[in-house]
Amino acid sequence: MTQKSPELTTGIRHFSIQLSPTPRGARLARLLATEQLRSWGLPLDPARQVIAELSANAAQHGRIPGRDFRLLLYVVADTLRIEVTDTRDDELPAPPRLPSPEAESGRGLLLVDTLADRWGVTPGPPPRKTVWAELTV
Repeated sequence: MTQKSPELTTGIRHFSIQLSPTPRGARLARLLATEQLRSWGLPLDPARQVIAELSANAAQHGRIPGRDFRLLLYVVADTLRIEVTDTRDDELPAPPRLPSPEAESGRGLLLVDTLADRWGVTPGPPPRKTVWAELTV
């Protein structure tokens, strides 16, 4: 008799990794999360883009030298929750707004707002905050 793993019988799957708050760390978050989504048999898009934006924000705006950020993915039923926790609780994301056409940045949370079913910010124990997004898969 084959016994199913707990994640297959409960429908709950999770993945967590701690990364350096650098452009390389953000890129690695996207690549590793993409492979994890693929192994779960879930669609890669738009999750891959949301992960890229939240990780890039953690590396750019949540960076404190020597402190990592954490990427957490978990799936319950048909919802994928993406969480990125950094150590800059004093740097909360501004509400998404359309940047000027000449701006070279500032579109990340606008993309997250467009692609995700829901998203928000949860304060953690100081000095942490978690920016999260949920997608129906």
